[in-house]
Amino acid sequence: MTLSTISALSPLDGRYAAKLAALRPLMSELGYMQRRVQVEVAWFIALSDAGFAEFKPLTPGARTYLLNLVKNFSETDGKAIKEIEKTTNHDVKAVEYWIKSKFEARPELEHASEFVHFACTSEDINNTSHALQLKGARSQVLLPGLDALIAKLREMAHAFAAVPMLSRTHGQTASPTTVGKEMANVVVRLQAACDRIANVKILAKMNGAVGNYNAHLSAWPDFDWEAFSKKVVETPEPLGLGLTFQPYSIQIEPHDYMAELFDAVSRTNTILIDLSRDIWGYVSLGYFKQKLKDGEVGSSTMPHKVNPIDFENAEGNLGLANAVLRHLSEKLPISRWQRDLTDSTVLRNMGVALGYAVLAYSSLMTGLNKLEINEAAIADDLDSSWEVLAEPIQTVMRRFGLPQPYEQLKKFTRGAAMSRELMQGFIAGLDIPEAEKERLLAMTPGSYTGKASELARRV
Repeated sequence: MTLSTISALSPLDGRYAAKLAALRPLMSELGYMQRRVQVEVAWFIALSDAGFAEFKPLTPGARTYLLNLVKNFSETDGKAIKEIEKTTNHDVKAVEYWIKSKFEARPELEHASEFVHFACTSEDINNTSHALQLKGARSQVLLPGLDALIAKLREMAHAFAAVPMLSRTHGQTASPTTVGKEMANVVVRLQAACDRIANVKILAKMNGAVGNYNAHLSAWPDFDWEAFSKKVVETPEPLGLGLTFQPYSIQIEPHDYMAELFDAVSRTNTILIDLSRDIWGYVSLGYFKQKLKDGEVGSSTMPHKVNPIDFENAEGNLGLANAVLRHLSEKLPISRWQRDLTDSTVLRNMGVALGYAVLAYSSLMTGLNKLEINEAAIADDLDSSWEVLAEPIQTVMRRFGLPQPYEQLKKFTRGAAMSRELMQGFIAGLDIPEAEKERLLAMTPGSYTGKASELARRV
């Protein structure tokens, strides 16, 4: 069978492949290979500048050539590494041999070729490469996607700040709000969640087979290898890696930062599941209509249907993302003694977890852009719910010391169909100052929204 979008095992590389084009170069195996080459090159160049008599500083031409191996890394290069791996049966060693193969006919680099992967264990390359992948995915795809959603929701919060809407608590009518205020609530939650994602420090270690610089010190026992490693890890790209140095580890970086990052993404996704379900419900109530698209079908048998599929797709894919993210965050910080290999295969699914999240963000944005507010339906719902004014009426009665205000309103409204006439008749009979009575008589379910408009506009 030929691999194509309809033969792919995962829908991320099948049905939804085009929607994940931005993530694929970063989180695919090809992206992982490129980051491994980047780490090997950064380490190699740094070693040439360390002051060792046996490895003189590289010439500018050699440096440019090496950096271009990273910059111009292609699918052809990735396939060449995979061919080498067929012999080595070791993916990192295949990267090392590929780099050395690129030194042929370049005497300066050939002479220094044994400094490629010098004193490194495979995990020195792998953990830094994973960190670079996550750094790129976070800054280039994940946060921009979330920022776009926040911007759209903020736009809706401002546009609908003054559109009154009936609230529902426990599924029952409750004190009115505004459409904009409900969007503003999500904006504030999402912004805090994005800040948590952005603030996770992405760590990396380069300290040898079990974290003690054993091999390094066997070659140059008087050299400060810890300071050197820290410099390579924290120097900005392209000469360094632009990550945060992890000084203590076993063979693998402990992955606690990964758990923190994946938990932060998962918590963000949970907020978006909440949003997806709420918007789905508002569409069901008729508060929002969905823009029609020529040729689109909502049901194979019911011609009238326009389904909220974007919000359903988002909810489903956010759930898939969280299932994988939570497994990653629970499993990765656990490793038997100084190393087992269970993290390796699991880490290859980071792109799967983030892929489902990014797919969901795209679906949500599509869905939000289709929405059209139905103010008439929202107003009709409010006008059918005069019972919600029982709250302000009994609160004013409390202010002026009338007996048992809550109990009076409970007896009058609970389980009964309320109308403007009934509520205003109750108000008219209250023994309160005339100005307060007039204020209550002027109140409607649509005007009883508190500070909702102000809160929505200032978000």
